[in-house]
Amino acid sequence: MLQFRWSPDGTALPIARSTEPVAAGPGKRLAVRAVLDVSNGAGGWTMRFYVAEHIGGPWSLLGEPVTGSGVTAIFAGTAPLEVGDIGSVGFASAEREIWAFELRNGIDGPLVAAPDFTVQASGAASFTDAAGVLWQVENQARISDRHIRFAVEISEWPPRWTPSGADVWVPIEAAGVLRRMGQGAKALDSTLRRRIPSYQPLAYWPMEDGREATQASSPIAGLSPLRLTRANWAAVDSLPSSGALPTLASNSGSLPMMDGRVPASSGSLSGWSVQFVYRLDSVPADLRTFLRIRSTGTVAEWYLQQQNNGARILGRNDDGGTVVSQDIGTTNDLFNQWMRVEFRVTQSGSTVEWVIRWTDVGGDAGSFSGTFTGTIGRPTAVASPPDGYSPLLDGMAIGHISVWPTATTAAYDGAIDAWTGESAINRMVLLSAEESVALALAGDQASSEAVGAQLPAALLDLLAEAAEADGGILYEDRTRAALRYRARTTLYNQSPALALAYAGEVAPPLEPVDDDQHVRNDVTVSRSGGSSARVVKESGPLSIQAPPAGVGRYDEALTLSLAHDHQAEPIAAWRVHLGTVDEARHPTVRIRLHKAPHLIPAVLALGIGDKIRITDLPPWLPPGPVDLIVTGYSETFGIRTWDIEFTCNPAGPWTVGVTDDVLLGRVDTDGSHLAAALDQAAASVPVHTEDASWVTAGGEFPFDVRFGGEVATVTGITNTADTFTRTLANTWGTASSGETWAEVSGAASDRSVDGTRGIITLAAAPSTLRFQTLTGPIGDCEVRVRMAVSQVATGASRVPAVLLRYADQSTYYRARIHFATGGGMFASITRDTTQIGGTPQLPYSYTAGAQFELRVKLTGQLIQMRVWPTGTAEPTLWHHAETIVTNPIGSGAVGLSASAFAGMTNLNPQLFYDEFALVTPQRFTLARSVNGIVKAHAAGTDLRLAQPAIVAL
Repeated sequence: MLQFRWSPDGTALPIARSTEPVAAGPGKRLAVRAVLDVSNGAGGWTMRFYVAEHIGGPWSLLGEPVTGSGVTAIFAGTAPLEVGDIGSVGFASAEREIWAFELRNGIDGPLVAAPDFTVQASGAASFTDAAGVLWQVENQARISDRHIRFAVEISEWPPRWTPSGADVWVPIEAAGVLRRMGQGAKALDSTLRRRIPSYQPLAYWPMEDGREATQASSPIAGLSPLRLTRANWAAVDSLPSSGALPTLASNSGSLPMMDGRVPASSGSLSGWSVQFVYRLDSVPADLRTFLRIRSTGTVAEWYLQQQNNGARILGRNDDGGTVVSQDIGTTNDLFNQWMRVEFRVTQSGSTVEWVIRWTDVGGDAGSFSGTFTGTIGRPTAVASPPDGYSPLLDGMAIGHISVWPTATTAAYDGAIDAWTGESAINRMVLLSAEESVALALAGDQASSEAVGAQLPAALLDLLAEAAEADGGILYEDRTRAALRYRARTTLYNQSPALALAYAGEVAPPLEPVDDDQHVRNDVTVSRSGGSSARVVKESGPLSIQAPPAGVGRYDEALTLSLAHDHQAEPIAAWRVHLGTVDEARHPTVRIRLHKAPHLIPAVLALGIGDKIRITDLPPWLPPGPVDLIVTGYSETFGIRTWDIEFTCNPAGPWTVGVTDDVLLGRVDTDGSHLAAALDQAAASVPVHTEDASWVTAGGEFPFDVRFGGEVATVTGITNTADTFTRTLANTWGTASSGETWAEVSGAASDRSVDGTRGIITLAAAPSTLRFQTLTGPIGDCEVRVRMAVSQVATGASRVPAVLLRYADQSTYYRARIHFATGGGMFASITRDTTQIGGTPQLPYSYTAGAQFELRVKLTGQLIQMRVWPTGTAEPTLWHHAETIVTNPIGSGAVGLSASAFAGMTNLNPQLFYDEFALVTPQRFTLARSVNGIVKAHAAGTDLRLAQPAIVAL
């Protein structure tokens, strides 16, 4: 986020923050702008943030305007204007380079300061800017034109010489900071052990000591160890935020004894507190003391007692008299899990308030409080009961006992859960700060993966663990002894940072590799300590199917530090996506900068994770451009040469969907293919889709599709349909989608359109089939139409039908509705006039003019049909389905037919048709070969969006 602070009066420092993060990769140049309207006309102020590639713009608004109540001002002080690290403002320092700065008097007002550091002499100590302001370079700042390519630590420089001593030299071995960090690094302490001392308790004993320990040491300088007898040290390690803790273990009447002395505070106290964690998996039936606290107040000894159904807070004075005795109703929730206990007292006049609070580690909390008249004193010790811990508490794990000079502390917050649920980026920031390791980050915490428990491990392992969970890149900073992390989200949808023409800018050899090195089509991701999820790519060229349908199974299983089980499945899906990109790899790209010096500025700015684009590829390679993500590089300097070789991975999988984006906001179908053969010059083709149809609204075009390696631009999509809103006699004429009905068999006078429906009258020879075809030839398809009859049948059924794969009067399929005698309804499927299978009765009856919807789906040789009354919900089941086995037909025209069975006695019955729609295929109008591939394509060729929206992780 961008932040802006100003002072209206020289003292106060209000702050405004942008509503969106700044999207900039590590080491990338970016201009930012903050505009403050001190009086927005609505009784308040407004701040707007902008970003641009250069300080000259053009500027883009970052997020929404930020407003505040009350008119503000900017204090006219006498302090010097500073650019760089300004400690008094309170912003954290960050590694940076600054090219220019502008300060204007008013919004878009005149410049009052405008230093351009890029035009100053390297090493200049002062200069005057274009606005006449004198600038001094102070402290660690410097003006430099140096580009650091490798900041290293030298691990070896052994002297060498010739026997004569004429030549003496020192070869050096150098490496970045990762080499040192990876050598002999000890595991970091537990999160509680690292966190609690930083809050300056009076006393703290982690109790994470080894198995042979006899006392608990403290990380606080000068604090005496806590004594604990009859304990099994390092016995329980199930608390993620802690090392192994001891358990109580009495032995034949010899009870565990504990005592830890608390030093006096430096001043008087208005409150103090004690905290500790415990776990007891057996439930005592009687009250037993979990902790005794000694103090100098009215209550000299506090006893914190618990049992299966209650707790008691007992406070006694120096004489053993009872000052506090409070029973508290509790449940078994205080057992069989890790619990955090907080006991605190505060002084208010002559009244002492005490509070006890139990918190399930990672869960709920409950508390109880009370008061008495007296003083709180100061805590002097934490201990077991005077005669030792009861055998009923054997097996209780206890640890991280701390004593505080305040009633409350945030020392345990977050750390007690081992920071479970924090973002991967936040974990890296905190770890690097704790261990004083410089780390530059690019990415947004809000989109960073939530990570699991931070267990004791080496720093580099913990950083790598977070990076792997998030899916970004952790690498060395080339300009200093530091690390960089580039979050996964910064790799999405990048513009090329370096554009290269194959001829003249890419040094040989550029060798694409089409191999299986990175193929992963079956990925299982497990959450460390949790459940797992498996994602398998079951169809497509890189699926688990045996060749040639796929490539066989390439599986992978990994365990990640994740906060929640539900994270595993989308991460597994993302890894399958990355592992099934059907494109060749270009493992290395080499540039000879001494041959192409015009590329030097762009190469110097290029960083790990940036995108390279190579254009103008030779004709024997697939048409470009080729987009690559840089994952590393090697650089070689000679006396007169400068070579750099980038290690790369395909950038294609990092192009992800963006809502409402014209190019990246389009969702692909589950499957589409050419419904007819397409020659190399045809400008339209029917396209069949398995489920949802393609868009047809004019505002959706153009967009690109890919089929058989060719990319074409779709300029329009139409559905074959007819709403019959015309009036005609002796023909059906032209459908509302523009195609002409072809009419075969029967008299012309049998056909008519009355303005709302198409009509076929069975005036003579009603058993003679009348065919109406509208489009074809096509193979797979889906048709919907509305049907009705003018009379209830007498003698025999009338059978309007959807006509499929019509080639001639003896070669076709039909999906029929039988409008039977007595109002009954049936369904049947035929190959020409031969019925295939049975005639199931439909769950409806009809009357004259009653309308019914018919949907028919033809896939391969499987014909499915369902029927429902118009105006009711479409059923999900298919009422009838048959597979054509004998004399199957590959393709043909689509349309309608009408006839009746022999024996029908109605006079001039009419069959009505309306709302005819060829749901699929749809007709695509194309601009062909936009990627240079010119070829013909067979029916059935898969068709997809050239750039489908991929759901990002």
